Amino acid sequence: MTVEAIGLGKNYGKTRAVDQLSFRLEPGVVTGFLGPNGSGKSTTMRLMLGLDRGDGETLWDGLPLRSHKPVSRVVGAHLDAKFFHPSRSARNHLRLLATEARIPKSRVDEVLTLVGLDEVARKRPSGFSLGMGQRLGLAGAILAEPQVLLLDEPANGLDPQSIQWLRDFLRSYAERGNVVFVSSHLLSEMQLMADHLIVIAAGQMIADESLAQFVARSSLNDVFVRCSDPAALASAMATVGVTSKPEGDDGLSVAIADTDWVGDAAFRFGITIRELTRRTASLEEAFLEMTSGTQQFQVGAPKEESA
Repeated sequence: MTVEAIGLGKNYGKTRAVDQLSFRLEPGVVTGFLGPNGSGKSTTMRLMLGLDRGDGETLWDGLPLRSHKPVSRVVGAHLDAKFFHPSRSARNHLRLLATEARIPKSRVDEVLTLVGLDEVARKRPSGFSLGMGQRLGLAGAILAEPQVLLLDEPANGLDPQSIQWLRDFLRSYAERGNVVFVSSHLLSEMQLMADHLIVIAAGQMIADESLAQFVARSSLNDVFVRCSDPAALASAMATVGVTSKPEGDDGLSVAIADTDWVGDAAFRFGITIRELTRRTASLEEAFLEMTSGTQQFQVGAPKEESA
């Protein structure tokens, strides 16, 4: 199963929330969906599922979603942690979802155990915490063992142990040949989970590439070198167009990712190396750099109002 989003777009009044987004989701891959608040991630997922009207289309193995029967065996979605009837028990909520795909009752109990809700299966989810609501939503998404999972911020409200379980589960689900498309603001967790990234800002595409490629584009990737004469080394590198800046008493931050090149340059000029380290930007650092200026707020002290 492959999923292809083609020219997705959506207006809210005069605001263009999603603007001509096109991308492809491949099986066997966890694709992370990133963007600042208000960037259009949730709207994009709703457009893909046909829950919102807008421009473009999404093809599921070359066909519109409505052409597949039953839909729940094609895609399982979890977009809202509180998407359940408040007076219906957790088990009955899942049994209702199971009807469309003719899923046996034994599968309902299986997924309740899998997500750790078997002891509260007869309780009404209206009293559940956010984390428990998230787990019930995930149980509904995986109930029919779909070929595609679309999850919007599934880690919100989960404790660290549950987040680790979710990460391992989603990677394992993808490794079985399924498509996993997941959004999250937990960038450190996404760095451990995702193979590929779709990054948007203000409804427009910023990146569609592997996580490694995205991080490699950051200007924060460098080589840190401590040496006997940093000024001489900086001058030598400047002659071939490599920039650097002082760091500490005897260090340089060199705007290049190749430690061998820096070491060879120092050797040629008779400069003694004391430390040589390649430093790689984190996903959070790369993301903040790539989306700088697209957030809906400005960090800093508020301006004083005149009397």
